[in-house]
Amino acid sequence: MTTGPREDERVVGGRYEIAGELGRGGMGVVWLATDRVLHREVALKEITYPVHLTDAERAVLRERTLREARAAARLEDPHVVAIHDVVEEDGRPWLVMEHVRSRSLQRILEEDGPLSPAQTARIGLDVLSAIEVAHAAGMVHRDVKPANVLVSEDGHARLTDFGIATTTEDSSLTAQGAVLGSPSYMAPERAHSEPPTPAVDLWSLGATLYTAVEGRTPFDRPESMAILLAVVGEEPAPMVAAGPLEPVLRGLLTKDPASRTTAAQAREQLAAVLADPAPAEAPAPAAPAGPRSVPHGGDVQRFDVADLLSLASSSKAVLGTVVRDVRSQAREVTGRRHDPALSRRERRAAAKQRRFRFKRRWVVVPVVLLTLLAVVLLGALALLVTGVIELS
Repeated sequence: MTTGPREDERVVGGRYEIAGELGRGGMGVVWLATDRVLHREVALKEITYPVHLTDAERAVLRERTLREARAAARLEDPHVVAIHDVVEEDGRPWLVMEHVRSRSLQRILEEDGPLSPAQTARIGLDVLSAIEVAHAAGMVHRDVKPANVLVSEDGHARLTDFGIATTTEDSSLTAQGAVLGSPSYMAPERAHSEPPTPAVDLWSLGATLYTAVEGRTPFDRPESMAILLAVVGEEPAPMVAAGPLEPVLRGLLTKDPASRTTAAQAREQLAAVLADPAPAEAPAPAAPAGPRSVPHGGDVQRFDVADLLSLASSSKAVLGTVVRDVRSQAREVTGRRHDPALSRRERRAAAKQRRFRFKRRWVVVPVVLLTLLAVVLLGALALLVTGVIELS
């Protein structure tokens, strides 16, 4: 993996000598480092917090980072990036992780473009394995996304960054009145500020695999709140490259968590795609030259719970209006369908009645209103003229 410029003599925790940068994101920078004690390469994650966070929220995230080390250390799976140690330097926690020679799925999409359905299914099975291990340990990742999926040269993947994970054993560390998440990969129930359950990771997996095979997020919008509004109230953009992956992606992106595809169902469907990819393997289009566009909504952001509740209310109101309109139209169509056949004279009378109502609404009523308005204006003008004459 290509590293950034060397930072000579920079040692963290008196033990880890930094060699260069591996990557960065909204929650920190990852450095390639050498463990001077065990003489091995490690990945050193320097935690940085978004500037819009309050001091209290930064304290919460610091505690979450320490919990990440404790939680991830319990997970034993070849598809989970292991954490070896956690140290504090300059008042910030640094995570010492297993160095995996790989690229993030986000970087692959930016540099190489979308993956085939078979490649995506292979990555999906590996990430699903990591998610199931976490869930079995009572942990919800809450930030499954391409930037947190590391893909090695053989096409297999590992899940990393449990920085905003939550466990069923620890007390909640969510900052009061705030929700943290990456909007393009947040499940609808999280956008409603509901407590996270294992189903939110399955939604995020679906959004991640959709992005991998389609090259864009399922709810691509320029602003974070617009993304969340689409997540809550709209269907994913139509798929053009998913092929046999489309059923499992639609199942994972089901808005109702109770009806969402389960981990077992997803595993069966992804394995079937990987075992028989032939129907979906069409030649990929030529990649355009130059840097690729980066999908919006992949960075961890802070959302006020009040804003999310307002979002949920507005989306429900819009949905309710649409449903009422559809039902009204359906009743009208059904009523016309069941009306007895009218005679020619009756149809003429009905048409005449409709024309009369139209004229009354759009001709007679406006003319009467305009006439009344003109009378009022003329009366006011006459009073004004009379007053002027008397004053003179």
